[in-house]
Formats: sequence, C-alpha cells, structure tokens
Amino acid sequence: MAIEVTSAVLDALLAEARAAHPRECCGLLFGTDSAVTEHRPAANIHPTPATHFEIDPQALVDAHRAMRGGGARLVGYYHSHPAGPPRPSATDRALAAADGMIWAIAGEGRVELWRAGEGGMVPLPYRRAAA
Repeated sequence: MAIEVTSAVLDALLAEARAAHPRECCGLLFGTDSAVTEHRPAANIHPTPATHFEIDPQALVDAHRAMRGGGARLVGYYHSHPAGPPRPSATDRALAAADGMIWAIAGEGRVELWRAGEGGMVPLPYRRAAA
C-alpha cells in the first residue's frame, strides 16, 4: 500500500542532502500511518559523517516528549547517501530495528522509502502529495 509524502517534505530532503554533501544529513519524519507530512532535521553526530549517520539523541527525546504532549507523531527517519543510491546500505540494514518505522533515503537526486520490519528493510511505495 502506497503512502503519501508531501512535496514539501520530499523537496526539503533533497535540498538538505545537497547542502550536507559530502556528509550525510539526517532527521525525523512525522505524520500518520498513511502519510508523511512533516520532517525535522537533526544533527548527524556520527564521528564519520561522510559515510554514516547517527541522529542526535536529543532530537529523538524531544520528538517523543512532544508526542506525549499531543504533538506530531514520529513515523520514521531519514538520511542521505552522498555517494550512492537511495537504497539501504549493509550498515542501514544491520542497524534498523524491526519496528515498522519508515526510512527515507535521499541519494542520486531522488528519495526512496523503506519500511523496517521483521523481514528486514522492504521498499515502500509512495505518492507525492500537495504540500
């Protein structure tokens, strides 16, 4: 089942990937079971940001705290691949929790979505929606 992703989110992920190059950008995705409607950039605190990413834990804490207070629902994460396609790397696959979260990966001028589940990372079709 395809989900909707707003044009604003898709365009912002590509812009962040370009701006962060040659480092990986990363951040959080918010929305519902059927739509990604918002993103929030986070600092990439990994010691080798050109080839890896680690979302600043404070961004995650803040997102969960805001959700408990009625804020936007965290539905996934995003990052970029500055020198490769928008497919999960071996590291992405190894580190992804089987929690059903969405992973958006920007690379080679496009964004692809993946869902992390018991069977690993599987492609997640999406439709571009108006912002």
